[in-house]
Amino acid sequence: FGSSPPWLGSSPTSLPSRVSTPLRSDGEHPEDEEHVLQEVQEAPAYKVSQYKTGKKTGKAQGDRRYEKKQKGFGGQTKPVFHKKAKTTKKIVLKLECSKCKAKRMKPIKRTKHFELGTDSKKGKSEFGGKYR
Repeated sequence: FGSSPPWLGSSPTSLPSRVSTPLRSDGEHPEDEEHVLQEVQEAPAYKVSQYKTGKKTGKAQGDRRYEKKQKGFGGQTKPVFHKKAKTTKKIVLKLECSKCKAKRMKPIKRTKHFELGTDSKKGKSEFGGKYR
């Protein structure tokens, strides 16, 4: 009981410090960020598209429990949420590696209007979509 645990070091006040790169105060990411994939071992070109949520199947545990509780008499059994606070959604980009077809998601800032791959002359979107 007299000795301290090995992770505390010599004195109980000297906890090990984590070594990490300092975050910039404005919370920005670098523009030329490259992600190296383990399979390809280089920074490949990505095919970028906007992520859309899939169709709800109703087979999740919470949905099944809710439907069972709603059955029969007694009206609404759970509270219905009405106080929506957000007017925008966070845009999520789906990046697909052109070589190994690995997919990853990258969330970006909130925005009311988002266009992906627009032609500045025509103003029409080649691919992707709008969110307004």
